[in-house]
Formats: sequence, structure tokens, C-alpha cells
Amino acid sequence: MENHNYSVLDMDGPEAAFQQVDKDRGKNAKQFTWVLILKAHRVFSSIAWLGNGLWTLLGAIKNRLIFGQGVAMENEKSNKGRLLFRIILAFLVMALAFLAFEVVAHLKGWHYFQNHNLHIPHSLEIKGWFNTIYVGWLEFRADYIAPPIQFLSGSCVALFLIQSADRMLQCLGCFWIKYKKIKPRIEGDPFKSDDLEDSGCNYPMVLVQIPMCNEREVYEQSISAVCQLDWPKDRLLVQVLDDSDDESIQWLIKGEVSKWSQRGVNIIYRHRLVRTGYKAGNLKSAMNCDYVKDYEFVAIFDADFQPNTDFLKLTVAHFKDTPELGLVQARWAFVNKDENLLTRLQNINMCFHFEVEQQVNGVFLNFFGFNGTAGVWRIKALEESGGWLERTTVEDMDIAVRAHLNGWKFIVLNDVKVLCELPESYEAYRKQQHRWHSGPMHLFRLCLPAIITSKADLAP
Repeated sequence: MENHNYSVLDMDGPEAAFQQVDKDRGKNAKQFTWVLILKAHRVFSSIAWLGNGLWTLLGAIKNRLIFGQGVAMENEKSNKGRLLFRIILAFLVMALAFLAFEVVAHLKGWHYFQNHNLHIPHSLEIKGWFNTIYVGWLEFRADYIAPPIQFLSGSCVALFLIQSADRMLQCLGCFWIKYKKIKPRIEGDPFKSDDLEDSGCNYPMVLVQIPMCNEREVYEQSISAVCQLDWPKDRLLVQVLDDSDDESIQWLIKGEVSKWSQRGVNIIYRHRLVRTGYKAGNLKSAMNCDYVKDYEFVAIFDADFQPNTDFLKLTVAHFKDTPELGLVQARWAFVNKDENLLTRLQNINMCFHFEVEQQVNGVFLNFFGFNGTAGVWRIKALEESGGWLERTTVEDMDIAVRAHLNGWKFIVLNDVKVLCELPESYEAYRKQQHRWHSGPMHLFRLCLPAIITSKADLAP
């Protein structure tokens, strides 16, 4: 007995259900009902999808144009966003123009194959046009594009050869230093006094500065390390130079400073209301304090640096009996050098910088770029060189160049290490490298006239 509770309909396409069917198969009305339901479901799904997309688009336009959400970005990102927006807008206008032309052409009856007045180019004509354009492009490329590219390529080759020769000489200098065991040495104990009652007078007055800005994660460890330096407390002053714009961080740093002040450490908290000049402005403001004139040396540590307790004794001692010495630079040591591949590669690069570049330049030229931290300056050298200037983002290299042009000598202590951290993410590393590499070119343009006219002695 035939079962009529269900039926099977074979469809070859969306319209197969509406084609003529056999008489026997068309008797069942259920198949038409299911097909109509499927068609209606597809139509309503398309309408819902279009409605959802239109609602999302209108919401995005409302947020960006009316409320301005998502538009408040940094200057650099904002400029890139505007450029991308203009490109998209130009493409949209072009597409609308082409669409309008197509609509007008359709309404006017401008059809290529129906209007005999329109000239359709043949394949030979098109080949001739392409040949003319290609020959013209070759001539333009040979006359106007190739010469500048050849000049730039030759310049890059020359710069590569110069840098390679410089690296080779530095490596040879490093081997010579290792072979001869050349390094700055201290004769005896410069702070030792025969008078037991006045043993602290041989220690010079040292000012320690910790510039920081919104350093919630590392402020405590840096202040703690500096406050534990082995130095007479009456000959040491710690300045915490806080440029934070977050009041909660300011209170945290104030609390840390108050804690160490109660323990007998001579420490001061400074906060600028007008944050101009970034780090250079912060250091310049701190050096303008009246009590700074009582100090002979200044040690600088960034917020993520942690010096050992004997740092000052190992560095300040080299200023003894060397009045021409203006800077003593210590080496950086990284606590997270094995965190990932990026930190390991950075560690290799920084080891070459300290082991080869700075050590060789310090031994043979008595000059290298100040690293901005983990160094001790003679305050007289800073003052005679013009102090901290806010004209560039590499204020450490700027003051080093000006001090060297004024005749001051530098030394690097490769065996004195200060703990710090490397950027662990690519974004942090990219920002750091951008800041380090964009500033020197600007500084080069500013200092080139002074370098050319300088009569500084390069002999050690």
C-alpha cells in the first residue's frame, strides 16, 4: 500500500520547483508548501542580513561623525588615518562617477555594438598603442629614474663599506684591549683618610637623579636600589623627578619617598606642573635648584635601573686627580635577556655596543655617546657645555657631543654593571628603536657646524 505521509521532490536548481511536473507527482501539495517556505526563509534571511549591515554602518557613521568616537588618536596615527580615509573617499567618488556614467549611457542608449557611430579599436591598433606607451616608459625610466637609483645604490654601497671598515677597526681595537688588558684603574683607595674622626670628608658631594613618568611597575625597585647606595648619607642627595600625569601614581611615589626619608635617606620628591621638554626638561628643571651648587657630581638612573650598592664607589673614584674627566659610564646588564627570542637578539646587540663600540671609543678617543642612564657626570662639565637642552629627543647624545667639543674626556667601565630590563614585545621595541634612531639625524644637523669648526683634541 502506498504511503502518502511524505513525498520526495528532486530539484536541479532554485526554479526547479516551479517547473512543470508530471501529473502523478503534482498531486501532493506538501511539496509546494515546503518549497515556498524555503523560498520565504531565504528572502527573509537576506532582508535581515541587509538590515543588520545597514544598521551597523549607520551606527559606525554616527559614532565617528557625530560623537567623534575612535577618532582621538596620536598625531602620527591620526595623519595615517586621514590619508587612508582620503584614498578610500577618492576610490568611492571614482566608483560613483563610473556608475553614474554607466547609468547615463544606458538611459541614452550608448551601446557599443548597437551604435554604428562609435569607433571600436581593432587589436592591431591596441598593440600599436601599447608599444608606443611601453617605448615611452623605457625612455623615461632610462633618462629620469635610472640615474637617481644608480646614485643612491652607489651611496649605499659606499656607506656600507665605511661602516664595515669602522666595525673591523673597532673589533681589532677590542682584541687589542683584551690582549693588553687595558681598562681604567684606580690607584689605592681615593676615599681613605688617615684622620679617623674626619673620614667622611674625602667623599665628594653626589647628587642622584631618578627621572620617571608614569612608572607604576618599576618606581619602587629603582628608588629602593638608589637609597641603598653605599655612600655617606650627609654627602648624598636623591632627587625623584616625577613627571607622571596620573595622580594615583604620584601618590604612590610620594609614599615611597616618604618611607625612605623616614629611614634617614636624604631624598626629595619633585613634580613639574608644566611638563615641557620631556626628560631633558625634567633634568634641566632639577639642575636649576639652588642646592645643586653644593654638589660636585650627579648620577642619573632611569626608573627601570637598579644599581648595586657599591656603584658610586666604583665610578666616582675615577674622577680623583683627573680634572679633565667629565663622564663615567657604566654597563647595562639585563635581567630578562633570556625571556624570548627578541630579548636574546637585543642582548647580543647591546653587548656589542658596550663591549666593542663604547669600550674602544672610550679607550682610544675618550669619547662616546652617553647612554642617558647609569652614568656619573661632573656637574661642572654639564654647566660649561650648556646643560640639558630640549631641542632633540636624544638629549643624552646631545650633551655628550657638546661636552666633548668643550674638551671633556669620557671613560666607560665595562666591569661595572647596572641591572635593567629589555623590551619584551615588538611594539615596545619598535617605539624604543624609533626614538633612538630618529633623534641622531636631527642632532647631526644641529651639531654639524660646531663639529666642523671645533678644535677638540681626539688624543687620549
